[in-house]
Amino acid sequence: MLLFAVTGITLNHAADIEASPRVVDATAALPDDLRRDLGRLAAQTPRGAPLPASLRAWLSTTMGLSVADRPAEWSEDEIYLALPRPGGDAWLAVDLESGEVLHEVTDRGWIAYLNDLHKGRNTGPAWGWFIDAFAAACLVFCITGLVLLQLHARGRPSTWPLVGLGLVAPLLLVLLFIHA
Repeated sequence: MLLFAVTGITLNHAADIEASPRVVDATAALPDDLRRDLGRLAAQTPRGAPLPASLRAWLSTTMGLSVADRPAEWSEDEIYLALPRPGGDAWLAVDLESGEVLHEVTDRGWIAYLNDLHKGRNTGPAWGWFIDAFAAACLVFCITGLVLLQLHARGRPSTWPLVGLGLVAPLLLVLLFIHA
């Protein structure tokens, strides 16, 4: 809950937080036989098809990349693979004519990483399930808090006016200061 609150603040002040993205480029050359095989495949492969197993294996051994079964953009002369990740970005491009492979990774820092976790951006299904479970737990926490307020409100006359203020204050801010 503390991380969620802190990243809420950092997201609200993203323009005020200076970032220095770090970009790392890597290049390699495809072996001729793999380049020829990919050139033949490119003409008949649908646009969102994943990379063939032979290219994935070569990328793993040569460049240390694990690209799984992500959809790639195929054209007659190039294969492009977006590799988004929390706190940064990455991509891979394979030039089918020259055999040149370009890989770029951008790291925007740990604040961007935590902000992306907060939003669930490029984090995968397991993190999405965790966020959903956490949100459900927060709802249980809030509802049981209201039940406890109900139980103890008789001895504290300011309870319900304060709860009402907690509901009305954000509503007034929205109505008075946020214009579409």
